[in-house]
Amino acid sequence: MSGFTFRTTPRVECAVGGLADVGRLFGELGCQTVLIVTDRGIVERGFAATAEESLRAAGIGVAVFDGVVADPPVAVVEEGVRAARESGAEGVLGLGGGSSLDAAKVIALAANTDQPIEEMVGVERTRGARLKLILAPTTAGTGSEVTSVSVLTSGDNLKSAIFSPVLLPDIALLDAGLTVGMPRHVTAATALDAMVHAVEAYTSRTRKNPLADAMAVQALSLLGANYRKVLAEPDNVDAREKMLLGSMLAGMAFINASVGAVHGLSYPLGARFHVPHGHGNALVMGPVFRFNLPAAEALYAELAPVLLPGRSFGTPRAAATALIDELDAMFTESGLEGRISKLGVTEADLDPMAEEVVVSIGRLIATNPRDMSRAEVRDLYAAIF
Repeated sequence: MSGFTFRTTPRVECAVGGLADVGRLFGELGCQTVLIVTDRGIVERGFAATAEESLRAAGIGVAVFDGVVADPPVAVVEEGVRAARESGAEGVLGLGGGSSLDAAKVIALAANTDQPIEEMVGVERTRGARLKLILAPTTAGTGSEVTSVSVLTSGDNLKSAIFSPVLLPDIALLDAGLTVGMPRHVTAATALDAMVHAVEAYTSRTRKNPLADAMAVQALSLLGANYRKVLAEPDNVDAREKMLLGSMLAGMAFINASVGAVHGLSYPLGARFHVPHGHGNALVMGPVFRFNLPAAEALYAELAPVLLPGRSFGTPRAAATALIDELDAMFTESGLEGRISKLGVTEADLDPMAEEVVVSIGRLIATNPRDMSRAEVRDLYAAIF
């Protein structure tokens, strides 16, 4: 370690039922009109109505943009920008899963500047200030409410990432009640996504740092201890809240330490075949972590007792293997599809996906504990084909 920078959301509000207080929070930020950015499923669950009621009770005008879809295309985000400008919004509430939160970040920025979204793509290429922004996740997985990145899908079905501290919201609003009733497969996929965030942050080759390490360890502890509880007891609000906290801490860890090849290999699955992000990470984590063993054995061994408290392992290799085996077991128990050939991927797709990972998403190979060639990436895809 030779110095590091650590950034995160300046304020976190955590309370079951906290969404009903969003009007007060935006009032404290000085907003007169707020745009709610969400998707139609969240509207149907009544969460947007709860936020609208709170905002109107606080004397704040409200507009709703519910056009967000998974892996949000730039064109959809541009629709949200138009909605923000037409409503005269001074603030944006991102309400939903990672896609809604990522879209809300960019909408809050692009609606307040004249910079085209395409010019924002990359590291700290944004200009100007955003509108006031509160993010309220309805899944315990992405950690987007505390990250300075937004991942969108470009017109050529490639993932485009915007990295900028301005994307950090003013407030992260954690309301575990919003995650109750989430479908089992979404609960599992988002939880596994968060666990990957923690492991990849802890094993980052280039940006590992002690603050991120501490958050990754606490995140993995919370997530591992409550994963099976929320699957078996979906209405257990206490367990849901611990999962939400674990997801947030993992988000704080990975945005400051980076993720690695698991995310690199999952991105083409999302952009090309619309595999949900958490599911994509869960599909490739076992093969990638096993590939990384020669370089990351000691770090995986340090994480093993966090995920498997009370277990004795004997050797670092045994501990590292036990960590990966436990994550694999969690994936199997999730019931999520484990073969990419069942998700629309053909054998002819493996080479182009491997090329994309190495060429277009090479930054995530650079932070991975072990280098990967195009052929090795293809082999990892083939292992789960």
